[in-house]
Amino acid sequence: MKLLILTQKMDKEDPTLGFFHNWVIELSKKFEKISVICLEKGEYDLPENVKVFSLGKESGRSRIKYVKNFFNLILGLNREYQSVFVHMNQGYILLGGFFWRIMSKRIYFWRNHPEGGLLTCIAIWLSNKVFCTSKTSFTAKFKKTTLMPVGIDTGVFNTESRNMSHEILKNKILFLGRMDSIKKPDLLIEALDILNKKGVDFVCDFYGDPTPNTGDYYDSIKTKIKEFGLSEKVNLYKGVPNYKTPKIYNEHNIFVNLTPSGSFDKTILEAAACGCLLVVANRSLLGEIDEKMIIERETPEDITERIEFLMNINEEERKNTSEKLQKYVLENHSLDALIEKLCIEIKK
Repeated sequence: MKLLILTQKMDKEDPTLGFFHNWVIELSKKFEKISVICLEKGEYDLPENVKVFSLGKESGRSRIKYVKNFFNLILGLNREYQSVFVHMNQGYILLGGFFWRIMSKRIYFWRNHPEGGLLTCIAIWLSNKVFCTSKTSFTAKFKKTTLMPVGIDTGVFNTESRNMSHEILKNKILFLGRMDSIKKPDLLIEALDILNKKGVDFVCDFYGDPTPNTGDYYDSIKTKIKEFGLSEKVNLYKGVPNYKTPKIYNEHNIFVNLTPSGSFDKTILEAAACGCLLVVANRSLLGEIDEKMIIERETPEDITERIEFLMNINEEERKNTSEKLQKYVLENHSLDALIEKLCIEIKK
């Protein structure tokens, strides 16, 4: 079979979307040919049976140019694909869905987000199948939706580089993700202020870039760190490519992710696969991981309580908890499991 993939960006160096590069590599092993259309392309290293086409964002913004290139590509490549896999961006389906239907192309839509509206419903209606990873995603309620593994490359995300002792790592906290209000790094800063006032020794590293045009929010984070006197304990780093994150996870004991339920941040499971303990807000994980790692209320006090609890468990309990998390990722959310299930659905 030949597959057309549409995604926002094809760039293995991108801190947010770089993971998709590996998805395409693995999918290329299952299909005769893959054509990728992206809004913007950067650095990539893909097999010979994969061709990448950009709508042209890297050479300047122009919606008219994007739309023109989009239709030229989906129609010009008509004989190069039988099925269409759209990753996250419903706009592609709203533009091309009726044409793909007329051309008898099957449409598969991946969307994992707590919110949705009329346009999302139209994109779902046009699709043959819909995929998501969270049971609280907006798309999860539709009959044509299939829950999927998150897709963690456990050959890369593992504990092989976790060579520091528990005593060195136990008070090291990590936040890795976009510095965006939906990720709530400000809430973690407030929790760290409480820890600091209680005299708890810790270091917290934040890795992530602000979302474009949200610089004021990022500045407010920096201001809070200074106002709370946390400059010696909190470090801000730029976002890093996905393939560089395993080393970072392995240098920390506790990973904090405060993204609300409805989406399923893959960083949670990447961190778990690398041996981190978790403090998360996503309540769709109830029944999947130890409830002690899921906050009941999105308050600084509750976050502080969970962090302190994980800091103070003994080495044996930490090891057992970490191994259970690693096993959960391996058995339920590996990249191999995702690709296998995707291919079964697409090739039906």
